[in-house]
Amino acid sequence: MTQARKRFGQNFLEPVWVEKVIRAIDPKPDEAFIEVGPGRGALTGPLAARALSVVAYEIDRDLAAELASTAPSNVTVVQCDFLELPTSDQRLGIHDQRLGTHDHFRVAGNLPYNVASPILFKLVELYGAGIPLVDATVMLQREVADRLIAGPGMREYGVLSVLIQHSAVERMLNLPPGAFRPAPRVRSALVRLRFHPPAPRAQDPAGFVALVQAVFTRRRKTLLNALLAYQPAPSKRGRTPFPEVLARAGLDGTRRPETLSVAEFVRLSDSYPRRA
Repeated sequence: MTQARKRFGQNFLEPVWVEKVIRAIDPKPDEAFIEVGPGRGALTGPLAARALSVVAYEIDRDLAAELASTAPSNVTVVQCDFLELPTSDQRLGIHDQRLGTHDHFRVAGNLPYNVASPILFKLVELYGAGIPLVDATVMLQREVADRLIAGPGMREYGVLSVLIQHSAVERMLNLPPGAFRPAPRVRSALVRLRFHPPAPRAQDPAGFVALVQAVFTRRRKTLLNALLAYQPAPSKRGRTPFPEVLARAGLDGTRRPETLSVAEFVRLSDSYPRRA
């Protein structure tokens, strides 16, 4: 049996916890699943037994080969880095038919701690590119889960909170270190993201993301000072003074970024002139 590899952040779910996680995922016979990081297949088999099909993306070549050799017929194992999937086409960004022609997909996975946030952003990116994702039920570090569900003014509130909260996030289950082998030094949580169009939707989605990422590098500064970190593409009118942008957004420049709601960040982004 392939040993856990630290460079891939591998911690395998113990059998006693598998049924609890599967119950929380609640797969149905007509549902197609995408599994991110199946590892040794602890969730893959139970998912496949309850769902229509599973496409499992595994970065570890040895684990992918082992899983492919034992997986049931409704499981397709794809050996690749999920983060490197392109999003240029409309079928989950891969140029073959391994996913089939389902009109929607659910996502499940035990996400490596070292890339959990990038995978979450990737899922949001795929949804935004037109991939028909319904939800994602994933295991990740509990501190990341805390950031996902944090609201304005909370210590954990930050870039992840704002950008992922365009989806609805729900904590499903807490898992102790002993739920995995090898046992990590951190606690874990199972969360569910339900994908839906951003509400409100930013006029310039790329600019919105860049703005949020920039101002949170100065989260303890006032908005007026934090905006110094943001360099939007110039519009036909040139650079707009920060006080004018804040006035358009109806925001007090003495507030700190960590106090703004998602809707207020969208309003701030929309207050910049459109790019040339």
